[in-house]
Amino acid sequence: MRDREDLLPKDKHDFESVNELKTLDKAELVLLVPDLLEWLQDINWPIAREVAKLLLTVPHEAVPYVEEVLAGKDELWKIGCLDYLVIDLPVDAQERLRERLEIMAYQPTKGEQEEEIHLSAKNILDKLKQSS
Repeated sequence: MRDREDLLPKDKHDFESVNELKTLDKAELVLLVPDLLEWLQDINWPIAREVAKLLLTVPHEAVPYVEEVLAGKDELWKIGCLDYLVIDLPVDAQERLRERLEIMAYQPTKGEQEEEIHLSAKNILDKLKQSS
């Protein structure tokens, strides 16, 4: 595998690196999931949505790291993950996040309420309900 640092985006405009990441095999990409997830900390960064699409190619491997983000205290990162990644995960991957989604939806922290994270979580839970 090429050097990890060489593969990762260097800045929020580094579409070249994101496009290069699309050529990696799944095993190589999986190793970069935690680092790539960091690009969803601010969904307004130009490459954030493209990185989210890339993470959707390894959905099951991303779930444990997404769970960590959703359990954390960075509300903007949670919104980026929910609205641009979790909403488009396969149903079985979303199911693995159900408990965390229910907590955010029905027992949100003050910060989650202020950022309307509870609404995003409810939206995903509604989608899950419709698919079952």
